[in-house]
Amino acid sequence: MSVRAVVVGLAFSCCCCAGSARLFAQQPSWLSGYVLSVPLFSGATPLTASSASNFNRFRVTIEESVGDFSFEVAYENAVSFRQHNTNPGFGLGGVQSGGEWFNLQGTISPVTQEHTVWQHRFDRMNVSWRPTDNIDLRVGRQAISWGTTLFLTPADPFIPFVPADPFRLFRAGVDAIRLRIYPSALSSLDFVVRPTDTEMGEEVTALARGLTTWRNWELSAWGGSLYGDVSGAVGAVGAIGSWALRGEAVIREYGETLVGRGTIGVDRFFVVDGHDVSIQWEYQRDGLGAAVSEDYLRLLYSRAFQRGEFQVFGRDETAVFGSFMINPLWTVAGLTLWNLNDGSMLVAPTVAYSAGDETAISAGLYFGFGDDEVSSTRPLPSEYGLSGITGFLSVSWFF
Repeated sequence: MSVRAVVVGLAFSCCCCAGSARLFAQQPSWLSGYVLSVPLFSGATPLTASSASNFNRFRVTIEESVGDFSFEVAYENAVSFRQHNTNPGFGLGGVQSGGEWFNLQGTISPVTQEHTVWQHRFDRMNVSWRPTDNIDLRVGRQAISWGTTLFLTPADPFIPFVPADPFRLFRAGVDAIRLRIYPSALSSLDFVVRPTDTEMGEEVTALARGLTTWRNWELSAWGGSLYGDVSGAVGAVGAIGSWALRGEAVIREYGETLVGRGTIGVDRFFVVDGHDVSIQWEYQRDGLGAAVSEDYLRLLYSRAFQRGEFQVFGRDETAVFGSFMINPLWTVAGLTLWNLNDGSMLVAPTVAYSAGDETAISAGLYFGFGDDEVSSTRPLPSEYGLSGITGFLSVSWFF
């Protein structure tokens, strides 16, 4: 029964690809989308047995404009077929969410279903009005990104990417009213009002951001009310020589306590003997993060976690990423996330192949290192120690 579920998952993936191919043959210009299928195997951990599974994502996007108005709709399905009722420990997610105001997502599979999880979500549903080239008003579920750094972005208040999830290609949409004003080609003003509704209650975020360019530096700052907390942030990205420098920091008021979160990073792209090479390094200090493993349970039940504010759990974390293009078709890469507080580490080497303009294939392994001795006082002894060895094959097709 359990193995059959995984086989059904592979058959489901083939059907999605075949159906999309037929759709592509008669596709209008306002329609786009993609299909993703990920067969994977996870090794045993102290809490779970080894298991095989198949994760699938299908997304359709409609974008159209009429005069000064435009609209965008993106509908996504995420279906997992699993041998056991467990998930890989490296952050593979279905439909990312952060307490959206409108109920435009849910679970299709029955609650009692053990081997299949089927989620769906309208990830975009918004209308835009642009009376001039300098004004853009957008209302509804939309993607908003205020991050400056590449992997760890604590100053981005709108559901940042989880760096350990290799299969999230689109940023999760949030329900908001957004007004953008462009005083010049190199500056902008951004105003966002976002209501949220989680198990913790209803909250409103109201923020304003300014961005400008000075010499070879892009500078930004935002402030206002973040989930009812007075908050402010700054960000900067520029270059010194051949190295790009990035940084962002946010200060937030919790009652009578000020909490800081910030990330600094450097990255560089260069060519070695005709091969493209890219390296990135970031370090994050997070006042909301856990300094010791005993605090992980508190963090998991916190309001911030319910809202999707955490990318990683540690007070001090670093991320290192590197890629090497063997030729225009083949690329090898590797990501390391290191929790400097509990000493655990996630290492992920990958190889990618470009099978065409619309098709991408990748494969990789995830290794978790760290304390994995579970006790009543430490149900999560380290952030990455309970992540078993996981191997995956990912096939993406865009149309």
